[in-house]
Amino acid sequence: MNEGVHVKRVYNFSAGPSMLPLPVLEKAQKELVNYADSGMSVMELSHRSGLFTDIITGAEQLLRDLMNIPDNYKVLFVQGGASQQFAMVPLNLLTNSKKADYVNTGSWSKKAIKEAKKYGDVRVIASSEDENFSYIPEIDSSMIDPEADYVHITTNNTIEGTAFRNIPDTGGVPLVADMSSNILSEEIDVSKFGLIYAGAQKNIGPAGLTVVIIREDLIGGAPESCPTMLDYKTHSESGSLYNTPPTYGIYIAKLVFEWLTELGGLKEMEKINRKKAELLYDFLEQSNMFRSPVKKDSRSIMNIPFVSPSAELDAAFVKEAKAAGLETLKGHRSVGGMRASIYNAMPTEGVEALIQFMKEFEEKHAQ
Repeated sequence: MNEGVHVKRVYNFSAGPSMLPLPVLEKAQKELVNYADSGMSVMELSHRSGLFTDIITGAEQLLRDLMNIPDNYKVLFVQGGASQQFAMVPLNLLTNSKKADYVNTGSWSKKAIKEAKKYGDVRVIASSEDENFSYIPEIDSSMIDPEADYVHITTNNTIEGTAFRNIPDTGGVPLVADMSSNILSEEIDVSKFGLIYAGAQKNIGPAGLTVVIIREDLIGGAPESCPTMLDYKTHSESGSLYNTPPTYGIYIAKLVFEWLTELGGLKEMEKINRKKAELLYDFLEQSNMFRSPVKKDSRSIMNIPFVSPSAELDAAFVKEAKAAGLETLKGHRSVGGMRASIYNAMPTEGVEALIQFMKEFEEKHAQ
């Protein structure tokens, strides 16, 4: 990546908002004041203008191409984060049996379950809470209520560092996935899902934008009492322009999609991501000081938690790492330890710099 001459950049391991690709930031900087010779910034463009129409339709087409989204799915750009989807999903989909099956794999699943319980009969069909969410439970179709309106999973668990290796086969029941932290990190078969949602601030763009990919037959079932802005039909019928969308967030997302496309798409991105994760996990396997608390068959390639033997060493590590330009490595308060989030924008050099620092830290603090 071409480093700007005077630009100080750290390796930011934050779980979100997370780092963005430098070429994307540089392009946004170049176009900030005068976009496409309009004499205006993207932030100042009317969402009804021709220039913005090109941005939003272009962003959608790039995402469709990257993820190979079938024609019978709508792509919606909405607000409210994944947390608002915790309510929107049941509001729109709990319409027949009013029953839904959820898999509990951590903090975000728990929040989704709590929210869904307000709207219908929610059953937790599998959970890894018994072992502090350090693994992904096995799911097979016999566990699923064939009458359920949908099954919900969290494909990657940012806080716990686990991820689904295989997408469960839910038979005829629509599968809904919170994919906030691993969307665009690897190739997936969208047709296995009824609905995918993702907050943007990890692998897509700045906070404030949420992407929803929804099969058309799942749109239009919301009850009369559903608030207009929480009905998928509102956004689907208006091309995500019912009200002013997060225009700048959509523009940055488009730049990120262009960056991914130029890189060679998700096949290439997945190779890079797997290599980065492998480097870090391999180091953790042979380290005498650090270890991964996550079962091997459930490990995330996006969020990698690790622990040292003591809370004092953890604190010293985070402090010294920050001084070395390795930012935001403190683990989530519910888990402790450290966590390296290595989303798409994190270059391999960043992971190598972290490993080098960990080696030096281990030598320095060896008992």
